[in-house]
Amino acid sequence: MKILIFGGTGAMGEPLVKKLANDGHEVYVTSRKIRKYSFDNIHCITGNAHNMDFLSQVLKERYDVLVDFMNYTFSELKERLDLILNSVGHYIFLSSCRVFARSDVPITENTPRLLDVCKDKDFLSSGEYSLTKAREENYILSSKQKNWTIIRPTVTYNSHRLQLGCYELKDWIYRPLNNRPLIFFDDLADKLTSMTYGGDVANGISYLIENPDAKGEVVNIASPESKTWSEILDIYKAVIEERVGGAVP
Repeated sequence: MKILIFGGTGAMGEPLVKKLANDGHEVYVTSRKIRKYSFDNIHCITGNAHNMDFLSQVLKERYDVLVDFMNYTFSELKERLDLILNSVGHYIFLSSCRVFARSDVPITENTPRLLDVCKDKDFLSSGEYSLTKAREENYILSSKQKNWTIIRPTVTYNSHRLQLGCYELKDWIYRPLNNRPLIFFDDLADKLTSMTYGGDVANGISYLIENPDAKGEVVNIASPESKTWSEILDIYKAVIEERVGGAVP
């Protein structure tokens, strides 16, 4: 198949690109920088996928599948959705598990979302990430075409992406590495989360590609194990202490 990937350079995108290439597909990856790959069937298309002129040019060619890792504003998605759905056989849109409201039972695809249950008018009027993703889901769900799949991955990690609550790696790891206290919030410590390895998410996405049962569906991708953020912090501390040879403050 001929597969186009927008933003395929992150924790999920990189392993997906390699897996699809290994499976024999022709893979086209958009990137703002020229990238070289060791596979002859991976092709870099240089440009900004947020730019509609660039997008229109790229989609002059027909692709079997588009996997979209881009983080759009709601207006950006509205502007391009019809073009995308008319230009590809299967559109895979990356949403997020962050759309869900707090739940005391295991989350499923039908668990209520923040957008659906929150009563805080100030929060609902914001452009907060979880709300934007939920509104974009609604817009896709309302489309007359059903050649799409919405994917909600949980917190995803790999060797260069390790989240701690809402903090990305660059926002928290410099403190313990520079012998400074690591700031952590008590109200986050006992909250459960599921962290999924990027390669496992890639395997899940590749299974859904051109799967007729996946079209017109919303799919959560998560590891079966959950841990509290306090437990995850302890894992991080143990690894850092082992590597640096000292206690993390």
